[in-house]
Amino acid sequence: MLKLLAFDYGASSGRAILGKFDGERLSLQEIHRFTNEPVMVGNNLYWDILRLYHEMKQGIMKCVSSGNKDIASIGVDTWGVDFGLLDSSGKLMGNPYHYRDNNTEGMIEEAVKLMSKREIYDQTGIQFMVFNTLYQLLSMKMNNSPLLEKASTMLFIPDLLRYFLTGEKNVEYTIASTGQMLDPNSGKWAKPLLDRLGIPQNILTEIIEAGSIAGRLTANVSSELGIGSIPVIAVAEHDTGSAVVSVPVVKGKYAYLSSGTWSLLGVESSVPVINDATYSLDYTNEGGFGRTVRLLKNIMGLWIYQECKRYWDKSGEVIGFDELEEGAAKSEPFMALINPDDSSFYSPGKMPEKIQEYCRKTRQKVPETKAQIVRCIMESLALKYRMTLEGLEKIVGYSLPVLHIVGGGCKNTMLSQFTANAIARPVIAGPVEATAVGNLMAQLIALGEVKNLSEGRGIIKNSFAAVEYIPSDCASWDAAYERFLNI
Repeated sequence: MLKLLAFDYGASSGRAILGKFDGERLSLQEIHRFTNEPVMVGNNLYWDILRLYHEMKQGIMKCVSSGNKDIASIGVDTWGVDFGLLDSSGKLMGNPYHYRDNNTEGMIEEAVKLMSKREIYDQTGIQFMVFNTLYQLLSMKMNNSPLLEKASTMLFIPDLLRYFLTGEKNVEYTIASTGQMLDPNSGKWAKPLLDRLGIPQNILTEIIEAGSIAGRLTANVSSELGIGSIPVIAVAEHDTGSAVVSVPVVKGKYAYLSSGTWSLLGVESSVPVINDATYSLDYTNEGGFGRTVRLLKNIMGLWIYQECKRYWDKSGEVIGFDELEEGAAKSEPFMALINPDDSSFYSPGKMPEKIQEYCRKTRQKVPETKAQIVRCIMESLALKYRMTLEGLEKIVGYSLPVLHIVGGGCKNTMLSQFTANAIARPVIAGPVEATAVGNLMAQLIALGEVKNLSEGRGIIKNSFAAVEYIPSDCASWDAAYERFLNI
């Protein structure tokens, strides 16, 4: 029985997952779970990176104390775009900014003063999102940040955590691709773009492959944690990259939806797709395992729902997700719809009020109860998925007969069924622990225990149950879709 340890960091929590592989099936055991709460200092929002590293060490120590000292490797995946800066001696220079910090406001507009949006897109193939690494660095440059002036190395969050473990400074391909700074054709830094925007290139490191051994635990870390000099694998370090590894498909055409705080809907491509259609529809070409391309659209996702629940909980109206969804199932269908990607829903705070205000502005019925608000969110997300899927089909030029949903959003049965209804095609949901599964599979491939991604997906399909949702009531959803397009 081969044992491996995956660290999966999300925007609100993290886990250490022990994987066990018997040569045919992979099983999971949660070893450690912890919160990941950003910290507001003054007017800025930061990640508490040293706390996140501390929790990583706690996960390793719990693995050791539970009789699983004999792990073969460790892998780390996190969200994209954010980074830490090191000085010339390798010391971390301050806490990394959170991607929802306001320091990037107006930076896309500043960038296009130096280089047109089309030129930026043609060189990177990446969807324009205000929090992209490119705009974070541009903000630091324009504000004469002393950190940027003195920095020697930039590492994305999973690379930074891996550096703390191994002392090795490098950046993995899939996480590097999220920053809108990579040439998707060469897989190298887009130097002409960075030159035009004045982004310092001396801080950029070597880009290494997903599924490669990137170092070993240092002597100090091994001694502190009571474990050997275990190899640390550069998995598909962007959590969506790991989630896509877990899609249990061996052959055939399909689309995937990585569902969580964010929803990412796309297909795998052997080459980047950068043309008038992808530019006008704002689809992105992120790196995938094996130097594939994740042609996808980034959608706001369950963030809106999660923020509503946080608001209600803080107001003393604590109610579980299951109860919220039971109420929503009995609520009036298609009472009101929102565009989940409207900018008003991006920032945290007072989310139910933001939804109600959006409905007033668009001259719809205003949802008042929790059940009505939740139903509005779920129906709107499902319709947004349909819109995104249809745009994807126009780009690739063929139909996508099935949608695979992976990730924590699989647990939301209402959203999965609504999605099947909206897109009028089957939805297959699972695995739920997609990022951890993909992380572990990349480790198995790196160690030579699994031959390739195709074989790995066959193992995943045999190891984890999936649920199929068959579309129904499609005529009502078609009518709602026409309304949605005209909001």
